[in-house]
Amino acid sequence: MIMQAMWKPAWLEALNTQKFFVACSFHEHAKKNEKNICCLDCCTSICPHCVAAHRVHRLLQVRRYVYHDVVRLEDLEKLIDCSSVQSYTINSSKVVFLKKRPQNRQFKGSGNICTSCDRSLQEPYFHCSLDCKVEYILRQKKNLSAYLRPCKVLQLGPDFFIPHDVDDDTTHSTLVDVDEPMGSSDSENLSAPCTNFVRKKRSGPYICARSANRVSDEDMATNMSRRKGVPHRSPLC
Repeated sequence: MIMQAMWKPAWLEALNTQKFFVACSFHEHAKKNEKNICCLDCCTSICPHCVAAHRVHRLLQVRRYVYHDVVRLEDLEKLIDCSSVQSYTINSSKVVFLKKRPQNRQFKGSGNICTSCDRSLQEPYFHCSLDCKVEYILRQKKNLSAYLRPCKVLQLGPDFFIPHDVDDDTTHSTLVDVDEPMGSSDSENLSAPCTNFVRKKRSGPYICARSANRVSDEDMATNMSRRKGVPHRSPLC
């Protein structure tokens, strides 16, 4: 009976020991390669690029909140009884922490405190995380299997984004067509009948020669003939 009470499923141990939000070693050079999924059948953490290889397994998405791992209460309730574990609302969804979060200073006020790490809690909760509740059940030598729920299918939500490998060099790129052929040398470019830009003044704006209102040859000659006068310097004393 004692051995049965101390029994802990492998997927539950993986949620507590596996590291999440670290780079996946199998997709080291891919984008969005953080391991934010736990495969409950393989008892390991995987990244979104690994989902295809685990598509028939039970997958649990792990999220990040204030530098701690959390899971949606709706998903976790399919696996284990989460009553008396304090939940928090994030983006309109209730989540629970996976691991304990001990406080640096001891709580001296009135109210509930966590059964494992003495963190202050709201009514009517007694555990600040899933790990704290499991530890409390085992410490009381209760049968943990009584709190587990049968779950044969657990897939990621429809809002989960699975990236596709796309060549970044050809994605979101814009090619600009040039009407006139470019010269092969600087001398040919200078003698070309059409120039890309004409500078109207030294401090003035640039006028595009290919716009609908083209600059006339007379205006261009006038602008090009303008020269600064001889600077007047003050006499030396």
